[in-house]
Amino acid sequence: MRLIQRLGHPQSDFYVHLDKKTPIDEFEFIKEKAEVTFIKNRVKCNWGGNSFLKAIITSLNEVISLNKEYDFINLISAQDYPIASTAYIYDYLKDNLGKNYISFELSKESDWWQKAALRYEKYHFTDFNFKSKYFFEKLINQILPKRKFPGSLELYGSSKSSWWTISGECSKYVAQKLTNDKKLWNFLKYSWGSDEFVITSIIMNSDFKNKVVNDNLRYIDWSEGKARPKILGIADFDKIKNSGMIFARKFDSGVDHQVLEKIDMDCLNIV
Repeated sequence: MRLIQRLGHPQSDFYVHLDKKTPIDEFEFIKEKAEVTFIKNRVKCNWGGNSFLKAIITSLNEVISLNKEYDFINLISAQDYPIASTAYIYDYLKDNLGKNYISFELSKESDWWQKAALRYEKYHFTDFNFKSKYFFEKLINQILPKRKFPGSLELYGSSKSSWWTISGECSKYVAQKLTNDKKLWNFLKYSWGSDEFVITSIIMNSDFKNKVVNDNLRYIDWSEGKARPKILGIADFDKIKNSGMIFARKFDSGVDHQVLEKIDMDCLNIV
């Protein structure tokens, strides 16, 4: 609710996808805001699983089905937060209509890509639930050859690629591509972390690449070298403020709420 309040603008709508594992009752009060719509076709999300990509595409299709024309679709999580005012964000995007803000590694020799290749070359049973699934996953990967990505897509991605701000038309193209390409979708069922490279790859292999800015407008700190980015705190405030970005992640008010208060006062001018 705090995130929605901070991003509230007369020209913005919010669509909330709540993980199907999570009871929806305690979030019902958010629906009271007129500009908020809850995604009906909820997906059970598993960390690293292709289910996260499925939740994104399911949500996109539901938004598209409402036949509302949006200049931009902005994908954020509940642990994101704006570090610029809504007026600034609106004006910035209005001045850059048609552009697609995504992030990807420029070098295929990067450390991220060396590890990322295993995400689709090996079989992953992350989204499946059966006895001894990890034993069978290991066994199958020892027996079967490496998987090859279907089609002729040149792959693009990075640790920041999961979150983006892209044009409404580009959003429709991505959703249609992943909904209609059954061969690609069946391949992705057994991939890991597909959200970090699939959508970016689809965009960069389309005409929309001519309007791509390799910058997803988000400050994210991966300095800890872990599988997840650093939880930002008050000690990170100066870096956040001086990043030149519009959003930052990840925040956890249970770990450090002071940084959010500081952002409100110093970046968003909220007293």
